[in-house]
Order: sequence, then structure tokens, then C-alpha cells
Amino acid sequence: MGTVDFGRHSDDYAAYRPGLPPSFYRRLDAIVPLEGSRSLDLATGPGTVAVELAARGSAVVGIDTSANQVATARRVAGERHLEHKTRFQVARAEQTGLEAGAFDLVTAGQCWHWFDGDAAMAEARRVLRPDGILAIVDYPYLVEHAPVARDTEELILAFNPSWTMAGSTGLFPERIEEVLHGGFTLVEAFCYDHDEAFSHVAWRGRMRTCNGVGSGGLPPPEVVRFDDALRQLLARKYPDPMIVAHRVWCVVARKPS
Repeated sequence: MGTVDFGRHSDDYAAYRPGLPPSFYRRLDAIVPLEGSRSLDLATGPGTVAVELAARGSAVVGIDTSANQVATARRVAGERHLEHKTRFQVARAEQTGLEAGAFDLVTAGQCWHWFDGDAAMAEARRVLRPDGILAIVDYPYLVEHAPVARDTEELILAFNPSWTMAGSTGLFPERIEEVLHGGFTLVEAFCYDHDEAFSHVAWRGRMRTCNGVGSGGLPPPEVVRFDDALRQLLARKYPDPMIVAHRVWCVVARKPS
């Protein structure tokens, strides 16, 4: 597999990769009130989590290692008229360069597995105020409960046999020990399933962002071939639109006062 860079398909990421459902933000808001808060979103991508936090009243800084993703995040925030509530910059989760104790909330959406966990945890502690909240959340599709996801992953492996991230269960219990080891106090861990509707076009766009396909797994001509093969598979086997089962898995932890 080549170097992973989600910025290669940043427009697809913004248009087609689903964000967390509104129910997640309601649950988070009950733990740390978002209105008037200061939030840092790690590996913000096209601003998916950051913009939703801003829409709920938080002043948000979003960071990402990809300049393309940062540019797309700024565009998305502008389209939502939230540029006054958001700031995006290129930086690493392990070394943000931001002020210590500046944030009430640090979020990491669908990205923690890409970090040096110990370094990112230490940096999250540094930038949070005392009693500040760290929320690590994943939102994968469920291969076991979504035949289209299973068929798509089989197709990815046909094009890219070295891909190692197939078959997610959507369960990440190791996150609990990671936050405890990192010096945080566990507030709660929660998990629930949520169905996402996809058109065929949207599912293809979402899969072009996959790290086994367009974000580092395949060279551009092979991405085009994969996309056409997926188009044919969807047309042959699945309704348009279709429902794809996803799972919210979140660990919420507090920095000691």
C-alpha cells in the first residue's frame, strides 16, 4: 500500500463520506455543553466533525496533516456560513502547536488509529483545560450486517490484496485502556448502530476515499478501474438507494482537575 493521504480525494470525502448522526452530537452535548465551548478537532479531514460542533455553538479549531483537506474544510465551513466559528490549519495530532489549556473539548473522529497513540494522548491532555473532555469516536460501516459492504471489501481485496483493514466489527474496547493509560478519567463509553442511506453514486464516492483505494492503496488508473467495477457490481446486485449499517463507538474521558 502507498502512503495514505485522504487529501487525494478530499472533494469525495466532503461530498460522500457520512458524518456522525445528529444523535451523537446530542449525546456529546449532554456531557460537555457545546454552546460557548472551545473545541479542537484532530485530523479534521474536510471539517466533518468541526463544522457540526460549530453549528452547535462551539468555537472550533480543526487540524489535519493534509493541506487539501484543510482547504476543503474551509470551503465547507464557508458554505455552512460558519467561517466565523471555525479555524483550520495544517498540523499533527501529536504536536498541534496550540496553546496549553486552551480547549474545553478535543475530538478525534474516525482517525485515532492513524496516530501515535501515546503522543496524541499526551498532546490532548496538554491542550485541554482541567476537567476538559476528550471524545474519541469511530463510525465504520458494518461488514457483518451490510452485504454491500462485504461485497465491496472483497472487490477492494481483488484490486489490492495487501489491504489490511477489511472486516471491522465497529468495536474498539482498547480505547478505554488507552485513555486510562494516558492519564484521563473515563466518563463513559457508548455504542449504537445507525443506518445510513447511500445512492450508488454516493457509495462509490465514499469508497474512493478508502485507504485501500484512492487514499493511498491504488494508483489513479487503478482507482478508475475499481470505481467502474464497483459501479457494475452495484447495478447488478443492489437497489438504488440502499441502506448500509454503521456503528457509533465513542469513548469519552476527562482530564483530571
